[in-house]
Amino acid sequence: MRFFVLMWLCMLFTSAASAQSVFIEDLTWTEVQDAIEKGSTTAIYYAGSTEQNGPHMATGKHNFIARHVAERIALKLGNALVYPILPFAPTGSIEGRTGHMRYPGSVSLSEGTYVAVARDVAASARAAGFRTILIMADHGDGQTALANLADVLNSQWHAKGVQVFYIGDLHDRYGQLEQELLAKQRLNAGGHAGLADTASLMAVDKARLWVRPAAMKQAVRSAEVEGDPSSASAALGRRLVDLKVDTALRQIRALLAQPRRP
Repeated sequence: MRFFVLMWLCMLFTSAASAQSVFIEDLTWTEVQDAIEKGSTTAIYYAGSTEQNGPHMATGKHNFIARHVAERIALKLGNALVYPILPFAPTGSIEGRTGHMRYPGSVSLSEGTYVAVARDVAASARAAGFRTILIMADHGDGQTALANLADVLNSQWHAKGVQVFYIGDLHDRYGQLEQELLAKQRLNAGGHAGLADTASLMAVDKARLWVRPAAMKQAVRSAEVEGDPSSASAALGRRLVDLKVDTALRQIRALLAQPRRP
């Protein structure tokens, strides 16, 4: 009897956990269908990247931050589901081994492939019944290509009642606000794999799997690290991640408040 009670509780917990998830990959197709029918008609497409992040951070930095930010955006919107985070982006020439491709573990997509994947996922979202599709990316390269894609798809699909928006503030506007926030504390955000990057990853690294504190001194001397990440902290990172979420939400809500095109 106890065995069956435990099994029932386990099934109940699993069902509840699945129902609460905003990630499509956690749901069954019927749960996705039910969510759309009940009003979750906004789809989030978020691209990350797999690239070197110095000797002190895992190559999946962008992906881990993207998943965390996407979930919070979806929960705040209240009517959105998140497609699986794309873990790859343009990061340099594969043949020429430029950019991040100079370092093992990095993965690079051509811009054509990068845009084609985004286009096909967006088309899949439209076919599923989503009426608003939000496209965004955590990695710098490829932002303009995604913005152009969103414009094209929005023009093609608006007559069918589907809106497609590129959420560029999540990267560009956030970058400006990040610099301002840290400057007030007399801190230098740095660039790639620097203070801000490291603190943000610390904030989402609950299991402490992705940051190597022992390698901070080596990171300061590394050519692939822009700035000094040694003073990064999870507390600082939480402020930065909150800022990223809020910046994206402001743009999303402003776009959604605009009258739909006829």
